[in-house]
Amino acid sequence: MSPLVQRSRVGTTRRPDPTDQHWSMLVFESLSAGVLAVAVGLGAVLAVVGVYVIFVWPLTFWDLANLGLEQYASWTDTVLWSVFAGGSLAGYWCFSGAAFKVKPKARVPVRPGRPRQ
Repeated sequence: MSPLVQRSRVGTTRRPDPTDQHWSMLVFESLSAGVLAVAVGLGAVLAVVGVYVIFVWPLTFWDLANLGLEQYASWTDTVLWSVFAGGSLAGYWCFSGAAFKVKPKARVPVRPGRPRQ
């Protein structure tokens, strides 16, 4: 055939989605969000301890010895890993784009009613 004759294409190549990212980058971002959640939690605990050390301890000399906080020591690993897992899931939800996808509104069929008079 001559080069002037148009030929139909055998297969059209699809362009890659520029917003699509590799799964390893998505896992890295999600785990980073989990670490950030633990860091924010640690910052909150340090803020509470700081307020206690600056205001409560100098005024009352209350050392928290009679509260029995030792009984909750076994929960620290569970709470820490739960915060990490929750932060990682929230990071995955945001970084995968699921948080920003618009869901189509459900169509409600219109029932014919009485004609208006």
